[in-house]
Amino acid sequence: MTENEISEKNIGCAIEVHKSLGPGLLESAYLDCLAYELEMIGLFVERQKPLPLIYKEVKLDAGYRIDLFIERKVIIELKAVEAINDIHIAQVLTYLKLSDCRLGLLINFNVLKLVHGVKRLVNKL
Repeated sequence: MTENEISEKNIGCAIEVHKSLGPGLLESAYLDCLAYELEMIGLFVERQKPLPLIYKEVKLDAGYRIDLFIERKVIIELKAVEAINDIHIAQVLTYLKLSDCRLGLLINFNVLKLVHGVKRLVNKL
């Protein structure tokens, strides 16, 4: 399955979660529900996947975690904030770079329509 196909399925599942729960909950609630939906359609989901930081030749366990890592190809970073800021976008782009992944989704569930809370980000490797 390609990154684009995985992304399409992720967005569909996120819309399903948002339709059921609506905005206003904690990020952790959306994370668990989205992971459940993705697993129910047969995708391999890793929750809170550790992401080591490699600085020059030193590998540091800095405590960074990818919210959801799907099929070892797509990173999903979830938010439940008033608005997505540039720093949120930079965070996902950094995660893509550190993990050598090409595609990430930044999803903010604290919106009236989820379509306004989804940002697709590409690492140009």
